[in-house]
Amino acid sequence: MIDKDLLDRLCCPETKADLVLDENFLVSVDINTRRRYRIEDDIPIMLIEESEQLSMDEWKAIMLKHGRIK
Repeated sequence: MIDKDLLDRLCCPETKADLVLDENFLVSVDINTRRRYRIEDDIPIMLIEESEQLSMDEWKAIMLKHGRIK
């Protein structure tokens, strides 16, 4: 599990947007890029080329789940 202090310091390397922890992924709150970064062995893989872009529906569901949109 990622430490809360570390999570507060991390941001999306592409847009500098905040991230939310969703299971074993960090998801950017940026609606335009909708990047998801995986976590392996408690280490976030914060490489843009290793990330995936979520569909709008997937991204919205995650943001709703974490109270980032209504």
